Amino acid sequence: MKALWTAIALIATPALSDEPLSGWASYATDKSYDALVADTKDAIKANGLIVVTQAGPTNAAASRGITIPGNRVIGAFNNDYAVRVLETSVNAMIEAPIRFYVTENEDGTATLSYKTPSFVFAPYVYEGGDPLREIAEELDGKFQAVAETAVK
Repeated sequence: MKALWTAIALIATPALSDEPLSGWASYATDKSYDALVADTKDAIKANGLIVVTQAGPTNAAASRGITIPGNRVIGAFNNDYAVRVLETSVNAMIEAPIRFYVTENEDGTATLSYKTPSFVFAPYVYEGGDPLREIAEELDGKFQAVAETAVK
C-alpha cells in the first residue's frame, strides 16, 4: 500500500523546473532586494494603483535571530477596481488586493513575481462574465507596467 501512495504522490507532484509557474509572471533583476521593494512600491503608485497590504517574514525572523533571504508580498489595488469587480462578482473580491512578490536571490539580486490578474480572477468568470474578464485584462496591463517600471 505504501508503494501505491508513493507512486500516486510522484504522479501528482509537478516536476521541478526553471520554468515559471502557470499563471505567473516573473522578472529577474540585478537590483538588490531593498531596492526592488522600494521601486515596486513606487511603480505601483506611478501606475495608478495603491499599496494596500505588505507582509513578509524576513524582519520578524531577524528579530528572532534567524536570517532568511528577503521576502516581501505587496498587495496592490485601488477603489475603482474594487467597485468594478464587485459589480460583476462579490466572490471575486476575496482575491483583492492582487499581490506582487519580491524575493532575494542567493547572489544578492532580487526577483519580482506575481500571479496575473487574469489567472487570479479566472475562477470567478462564470459569475462575472465578460465584464470581469475585461477588468482582469486591464489589470494584466497595469501589473505588467508596474513590473516593467520596477525592474528598470
